[in-house]
Amino acid sequence: MTSQRTQRTPKLDRGQVVDAALELLNEAGLDGLTLRAIAARLDVKAPALYWHVKDKQALLDEMATEMMRRMTARAGEGPRGDWRDVYLRTMRTLRAELLRYRDGAKVYSGARFTDTGYAAGLDASLRVLVEAGFTPAAAARAWQTAYSYTIGYVIEEQAMGPNPFDGEEGYDVDARAERLAAHPLAAESGRVMFQDFDEGFEQGLAAVLAGVEATLLG
Repeated sequence: MTSQRTQRTPKLDRGQVVDAALELLNEAGLDGLTLRAIAARLDVKAPALYWHVKDKQALLDEMATEMMRRMTARAGEGPRGDWRDVYLRTMRTLRAELLRYRDGAKVYSGARFTDTGYAAGLDASLRVLVEAGFTPAAAARAWQTAYSYTIGYVIEEQAMGPNPFDGEEGYDVDARAERLAAHPLAAESGRVMFQDFDEGFEQGLAAVLAGVEATLLG
């Protein structure tokens, strides 16, 4: 009597693929994020993933979209209050959400969202600026400026600061200062640029806000 084996392929959906990718991102970082590694985590063959994401960029777009969905869900009610408060609060929220993921800002940067779930919140935030006296074009530029600052800042923060996902220490500013001893201002600048990222972010964001108000409002 012969027995037959029936090979079953687990049914995947795009959400499972993205969830596994975000988990792997936190463990291995962006360099370790491969379709092969995600397939191994899901116990499937790599070609099975191509039903859901055609390539790595498509995967990154899906991951950024899921990050945006989670951020939107945690943010709760829409923007309220003075435009300055809305502007600052939203960028602080964006930074905090990007820091939830190892290399989160790199994943988010340049991604093209795969649905329009972000549009309602963006529209409401821009409306706060327009109602405060910005033209629609100035409101868009003001928003892009802070958004770009925040993502760029977090990319540097995650590259140079302590890594909470594996316990690695951040950039050795003392060693840097020794190497640059002949250039004292450059040497000491590292203690500002590569330490206390919370304070650095707030100072930079305040400068962005002041510049936007001075050049784009009214």
